Amino acid sequence: MDAVAALNEIAFWLERALAPSFKVSAFRSAAAIVAEIPANELAGRVADGSLQKTKGIGSRTLEVVSQAVEGGVPDYLADLRERGATPLVSGGADLLAALRGDLHSHSEWSDGGSPVALMADTARSLGRDYLALTDHSPSLRVANGLTAERLEKQLDLVADVDARHDDFRLLAGIEVDILEDGTLDQSDEMLDRLDIVVASVHSKLRADSATMTERMLGGIRDPHTTVLGHCTGRLVSGSRGTRPPSDFDAEAVFAACAENDVAVEINSRPERQDPPDDLIRLALGAGCLFSIDTDAHAPGQLDFLSYGAERAQGAGVPADRIITTWPVDDLLDWARR
Repeated sequence: MDAVAALNEIAFWLERALAPSFKVSAFRSAAAIVAEIPANELAGRVADGSLQKTKGIGSRTLEVVSQAVEGGVPDYLADLRERGATPLVSGGADLLAALRGDLHSHSEWSDGGSPVALMADTARSLGRDYLALTDHSPSLRVANGLTAERLEKQLDLVADVDARHDDFRLLAGIEVDILEDGTLDQSDEMLDRLDIVVASVHSKLRADSATMTERMLGGIRDPHTTVLGHCTGRLVSGSRGTRPPSDFDAEAVFAACAENDVAVEINSRPERQDPPDDLIRLALGAGCLFSIDTDAHAPGQLDFLSYGAERAQGAGVPADRIITTWPVDDLLDWARR
């Protein structure tokens, strides 16, 4: 088995299982190191012990490479494949099968951990027809948000990666902060050039209901906004701890989404589960469209769509109200309305 492929696949399964980032990074880093070694030299470096002395190659990654160059599937990978064969959730299979794409993902350009091309290749391998790259906007400095200049450079890369496939689309996008005054944290000129704009609140999440409602309505009413991201901002589990949902007038917010043709995101991250089930039903009753997205920060997390599909199906959301079930051309025609 190809050693680089084995290391990267192990990282995928670990990411899918929400393993600690340091553990995932060990395999991604080792894959990058091994990829630089000519294929006809790798077995020799394993045999003479020089690979073991290479910085960034630990005992576990060395074992994986050694077993791969011997021609077999490494034991650690085989074990992860066996465990990964069990679906992440038991429900939502019908809706999951209808999903064509994912409109919320992050790369190493902001707070993700992997290159853009690897995120796109993984989405394609999972059967997606399209993926929107939506790295953060500049005000979110803790997430290395993209200035207009960096975003412009990323657009060239997105176009290059997109051109490599004729059966998959990488869409240009952003997860843009809704600032305290309700405006979007990027210039209109740059937003005009994007396919998808996910507008989210990331700061001052404990503001009073009136303040938060007006802030969200400002973002929703901006004609660039495609999707309202993780609307409550809550965290129900995970390494960052828990966080209660923001307080806002959900009826007013969802009415504005319906009126302005902005999809409500069903965020598939297991630590978010946002919106809560009662708000999904409220948005459904308000006539909203939805977008089931992974909010993936690593390739393995692109498989999280099953979490969102289970929750959407449980809430009775029909497939035709979910924009990520639409063919990419129909989606883009709607987004450019």
